[in-house]
Amino acid sequence: MKLNLKRPLAFFDLETTGTNIGTDRIVEISVIKLNPEGSEEVMTWRIHPGIPIPLESSIVHGIYDEHVKDEKRFHELGVEIAAFIGDSDLAGYNSNKFDIPMLMEEFLRAGILFDLENRYFVDVQNIFHQMEQRTLRAAYKFYCDKDIINAHSAEADTRATMEVLLAQVERYVDTEYEDKKGNRSKPVTGDVEELHKFTNLSRPVDFAGRMVYNEEGEELINFGKHKGKKVEDVLNVEPSYYSWMMQGDFPLYTKRKLEGIYKRWSAKRAAEKQAARPAQQSTPHTPEAKPAAPKPAFTNNAPKTTPQINRPHFNNNQPAKKKEEPTKPIDDDMLKLLANKFGKS
Repeated sequence: MKLNLKRPLAFFDLETTGTNIGTDRIVEISVIKLNPEGSEEVMTWRIHPGIPIPLESSIVHGIYDEHVKDEKRFHELGVEIAAFIGDSDLAGYNSNKFDIPMLMEEFLRAGILFDLENRYFVDVQNIFHQMEQRTLRAAYKFYCDKDIINAHSAEADTRATMEVLLAQVERYVDTEYEDKKGNRSKPVTGDVEELHKFTNLSRPVDFAGRMVYNEEGEELINFGKHKGKKVEDVLNVEPSYYSWMMQGDFPLYTKRKLEGIYKRWSAKRAAEKQAARPAQQSTPHTPEAKPAAPKPAFTNNAPKTTPQINRPHFNNNQPAKKKEEPTKPIDDDMLKLLANKFGKS
């Protein structure tokens, strides 16, 4: 069975100064682009890493400082590499954990646009490890019955990887697989989307594996004290964790994905705060109209205006005067009372 390609599938392999995605550099990249109609395009670039190649790395891949001293830097070749890969899906051996994040780190460092969205990623090692548990050399011998000639050169390893995948598709097309939850399927087919799903079981958000997706598609922290917690939950209780990661020694692609999550979380928080505010009854800068006071009910005979009543003004410090009575004429009884009062007859 051949691969069912809807667009090119770019197999690639990197040789590097080391295995630290954040600090090491690419010294060689080889890409074999398998096109839907079956044709191949092959490109290999030697790259000056800008830093010395450690001896232990040179012993593995055979590339020493003198081999790259006259080569171009990645920022000079990145546009050409990105254009050659184009919109291809990506395949490699251990590519999800190493080659893709390392390549993305170089693109980001050079400021070259290379979008991973809407691509499929087929990690041949994951098929192999889940189905047979072997190394690339053993996989090539097992599936293709051949030995890798000039092993650890980028093109030789890339071609071996491509041939192994083609042999895996032939071998496992009707083979049933049972996952850790007991679910059975036949995942190794010629469909690249199905191979993408099968070889991305850890569901990394950033390929370096610092964040992964859960079953609901939510991002989880996958290291340290917050391992297993949702990224948004961590931001809720410890917002400074974002700054710590952005300033830390993490791959640039990890930081880019974290930045996207942070922006989404910030927008959600702002929307929640806005929704929590009391609703305004009137539009801004417009005074609210007050309801008119109810008019008093009048009978038909009552006046429609209240008459003005003039009330006397009282001094609170003096008692009110008594009402004066008219003077009475003097009579005999009054004279007797006055005589008794003053002691005269």
